[in-house]
Amino acid sequence: MRRVVVTGLGLVTPLGGDVETSWANLIAGKSGAGQITRFDASNQKATIACEVKDKDHPWGFDADKRVDPKIQRQVDPFIVFGLDAAGQALEDAGLTEMDEATRERAGVSIGAGIGGLPGIEKESVNLHERGPGRVSPHFVHGRIINLISGQVSIRYGLMGPNHAVVTACSTGAHSIGDAARMIRDDDADIMLAGGSESTVNPLGIAGFAQARALNTDMNDQPEKASRPYDKNRAGFVMGEGAGVVVLEEYEHAKARGAKIYAEV
Repeated sequence: MRRVVVTGLGLVTPLGGDVETSWANLIAGKSGAGQITRFDASNQKATIACEVKDKDHPWGFDADKRVDPKIQRQVDPFIVFGLDAAGQALEDAGLTEMDEATRERAGVSIGAGIGGLPGIEKESVNLHERGPGRVSPHFVHGRIINLISGQVSIRYGLMGPNHAVVTACSTGAHSIGDAARMIRDDDADIMLAGGSESTVNPLGIAGFAQARALNTDMNDQPEKASRPYDKNRAGFVMGEGAGVVVLEEYEHAKARGAKIYAEV
């Protein structure tokens, strides 16, 4: 049976725009939670979230490093996060310059639980207030979940399997499992796999709060609000970001001298 190993990592999180920063802040006990800054949340039941920080923050995310500004304007943040995390993972794996034969055996399995909810909300308002002629021509391909894998494959020239999972909170793990099976079944030698999400917007916060899923009791103490194993737990705090790994067939990785983090 073909073995599958992890050879690259990429992260965009509320604790940092890359793996090193996110990990350093995590082990230092820092929290990514805070008051919502993307919109006026004063009328919401939950006014806190774990937002990916802007690039001027000490551990902010700079989308311009890997994502064309034109693409950033056309797509929702979950695709931007995924594009960047995928690029980080390829760089970490030493796979930024693959020949055509290698790219034909390299694919993508990245999904999202909800996808482009902020863009859907925005364009719904446009439709209602300004009419159908004012809806963005990028509305569909900038919001639907399968386009995260599509955009990653286009950006990095990957011509193998292209797959997008939508299984709520298990999406990232499910994507990795599917990608590993594709390598084991000899459909690919390399797969970018993971998940991305960004639903810190009025509709997303309101919907999860109405479902009584969010902690609405600790808006004044955001760093303490997410406590799933505490007897006084009261719901989660909405977060966002992306995590992508490079999965690779073991002999393929070994032959090119890749560093191996783990075996799946």
